[in-house]
Amino acid sequence: MTNVLASRSFRGPAADEAIEAVHNHLDSLWLDVPFVGDMDQMTFTTAVIESASNIVQHAEPVGQDPVELGVDIEVQPALLQARVSAYNAKPPFGPMIPGSPDEDAESGRGLALIEALVTTVTFERQDGTNTWVLTRTSQHD
Repeated sequence: MTNVLASRSFRGPAADEAIEAVHNHLDSLWLDVPFVGDMDQMTFTTAVIESASNIVQHAEPVGQDPVELGVDIEVQPALLQARVSAYNAKPPFGPMIPGSPDEDAESGRGLALIEALVTTVTFERQDGTNTWVLTRTSQHD
């Protein structure tokens, strides 16, 4: 059993307003867990917001229903985890590998940034939902 110290969840239309809502949830979350260091807070927040923004900007609906963004965040004693999901979405286009900074194309740069900010990134697809699981090992101040 995991020891969840704080958590936040969001689910709604994949629109610009969702990014602000997720940011507000993260700001609130950090107030509940002041022992999480500033660097961990900043890097994890950036990774989560970048992941959510990628869904808002790039996810395409698989059918008639619009894409929804879901973000579930948990803080455990030494681990930060976020599940960032695109519901009712087509599978991501192209390979799920980060682009290198010297490429002309922008594709893959967001994933490269996210991977640089967290400890692990995994991808799952099930029943029309794409989910990126971001984890960061937390160091206490």
